Formats: sequence, C-alpha cells, structure tokens
Amino acid sequence: MNVFDSLFEISESLRTHKTRTVLAVLTVAWGIFMLVLLLGAGRGLQNGVELQFKDDAVNSIRIYGGKTTIDYKGLPRGRSIRYENEDYEQIRSNIEHVDKISARYYVGGDSTVRYGKQQAAFDIRGVHPDHLYLEKTVLSAGRYINENDLTERRKVAVVGAKVVERLFEQPAPLGKMIAINGISYQVVGVFTDDGSQDEEETVYLPITTAQLVYAEPVRLHQMTYTVGDATYQQSKESEQQVRELLAQRKNFSPNDQRAARIYNNLDEYKKVTDLFYWVRVFVAVVGVGTVLTGVLAVSNIMVISVAERRREIGIRKAIGATPGSITRLIVLESVIVTVIAGYIGLISSLGLLELLKATVPENEYMYQPDVNTFVVVAVTLLVIVSGTLAGYLPARRAAAIDPVQALQPS
Repeated sequence: MNVFDSLFEISESLRTHKTRTVLAVLTVAWGIFMLVLLLGAGRGLQNGVELQFKDDAVNSIRIYGGKTTIDYKGLPRGRSIRYENEDYEQIRSNIEHVDKISARYYVGGDSTVRYGKQQAAFDIRGVHPDHLYLEKTVLSAGRYINENDLTERRKVAVVGAKVVERLFEQPAPLGKMIAINGISYQVVGVFTDDGSQDEEETVYLPITTAQLVYAEPVRLHQMTYTVGDATYQQSKESEQQVRELLAQRKNFSPNDQRAARIYNNLDEYKKVTDLFYWVRVFVAVVGVGTVLTGVLAVSNIMVISVAERRREIGIRKAIGATPGSITRLIVLESVIVTVIAGYIGLISSLGLLELLKATVPENEYMYQPDVNTFVVVAVTLLVIVSGTLAGYLPARRAAAIDPVQALQPS
C-alpha cells in the first residue's frame, strides 16, 4: 500500500466517523489553544510589569533624605537628613561600581513656564549630564545638559515633548527663550521619555544654575547612580557602602533605614524576574497537562476505532497485510488527526494574541502578549510527537489482532 492509498483510506475513515473525528480534533485543538494562549498571556503580563521599569535604568540606585529613627552618639531621633553637593562628590569618588551618576534639585512651588502669551505649570528639575542615561531620556532635538552648563551656570533648559505641545507651535523650539518663574532660559534640547506622560511634562536645568537661582547653592533633594555591569550582589554591597558613607557624614546609625532611604531598582527587578520564572513554569505545566489530556482523548478514540475496525483489520491481515503496515496506518491516522487539530489550535490562539496586541492599550497589567518562534516550533513538535504517542498503543493492539478470531462471527 502506497502513501496515497493510506491517506485515502484514512480520509474515508475520518469522514465515516465524523462525530469521533470532530471530538478528537476539538480536544487536541483546545489543548494547544490553551497552551499557546497561556504562554502568550504570561508574556503579556510580564511585559506589562516591565513597563514600570522603562522610566528609569534597571541597574540604578536612588538615594533620598529622611528622618532618623534611632538615637545615635547623643543625638536625638527625628533629625532631618539632607544632602549637599559634597555628598554627591563623595559618592561619585569613593563608592564602588558607580557608572552614571546624577543628583536632583527640585524647584518647588508653582513653577510657571511662559513663552510669549502661552504659559503652564511644569515640573522643574536641576540635574547633572548623566541624568540623560538614568532616566532613559531620548533627545529628539538639540542637546542635553553638559559640563560647561554646570561650570558656567548657564541659563539653559531641556524641555519635554508635552511642554513643547503646550507652549510652542514648532516641534523643535531650539534657541527660543522661555521664562520660569520670571527668569529667562534658552531652550537647547527637546526630549521624549518612554515612562509616564508626566516625564514629558518636565523641564531640566543645569543643577548648579537651579541651586544658585533659587538660593540653595549646595542643596540636593535626591541622588541616583547606576552600577554598570555589576551583579545583583555587588549592587547590594555598593548600596551598603553608600549607607555607611552617609551615616558617617551625617552622624546617624548605619542601621537606621529611614535616615537614608535607599532604593535599589535591581531589588524590584529581581523580584519580578523571579516571580515570572515561576509563572512560566506554572503556565507550562498547566498547558502541557491540557495537551496531554487531549492526547489521551485521541488515544482512547483510536482504541475505539481499532475495536470498530477489528473485522476490517482481520481481513487485511488474512490477505497478506503485515503487522508493520497495520501499525503505520493507525499511527498515521492518529498523527493526521492530531496535526490538523494542533494547526487549528495554534492558528486560533496566535490570531487571538495578535488581536489582543492590536486592541489592548499599554498598561501595567497586560501589554503585547506574544509567543516567540521557539515556542511555536516547540508546540508544533509537541503536536507531532503527541499524535505519534496517541496512536502507537492502539496501533500495536491492531497489529496483534488474530485474523482467524477477527473474522469469526460475533
């Protein structure tokens, strides 16, 4: 019997037993559909959570002031801890693994930005040049704050895309003069930011200029640095070094967590990656379990098929069919049913994921659900292997049928 004859016989068998065929196809298709959909949804959930890390460098450490909660060296608790330029310089010079570093000075109060007749309130921050990398800021026009701006205390500003939309008619207002709380600054750059919309409603100034103009020449509100290629453990060591350095400089206990509030972004990122490792394991177990349920259903259906065709198989063997040809025929039928079902489940699940990608807006819960090529290939191979396994045992049973007993009237 050649391949074409086998395929014709299989198609006739499937057409004759429509209900059995449809049930087998639906069972396997549902298993594949759920496996791919769960994997895609898991990836979409991970993408949504990772959106929260788009605003800042993942390997960054942020340092905020605080209040002491422990009496130390005769000094009472409740003291406010504030930072100054020298603290920034000490961290930059003495702490291991510091790569990019910037401080922030926030211009408080209602900061009104005016251009011509247009005006609006925006967030005003004084920063160092490395802030560009710490905030993952993307320049769309002009340049960012540089060292000469700091040294010469230039009155220049880098404005966000939303600031441009509110104040200017042209998309790149380079060289234009804006007034911040009545003081003029020249726009030297425009930026976009993948983080929240609020980030693009920000105006950056050289930190030395902001400190001088607003009468706090050494005051800092926040310090941030990245640890480059340092490992998670090395980042924790660097964090501890910062706490000890600041504790010595500001006279508070190194064990006082509230005196210096230090946030290691790698802590949160590690929690997320660890969580989603187990999410992927869970999804894989559930999905594979669902597929195996479908495979068992196909195997049971093939057992029923062999029982129904017992007499037919007996006749085949009586006229010279070998056990191997009987086995191949049953296994091939099982593989065809499983592959067709897998294709239906695969296409429908990928179609649904594409629909979700096109319709679900960017959010922190579900974003761009997808499966990679490796997963699709793995699912396809799983379908083929499953079809072979589903049909093998029934095929062995069919090959072992005694033609004499099979042809005896029941």
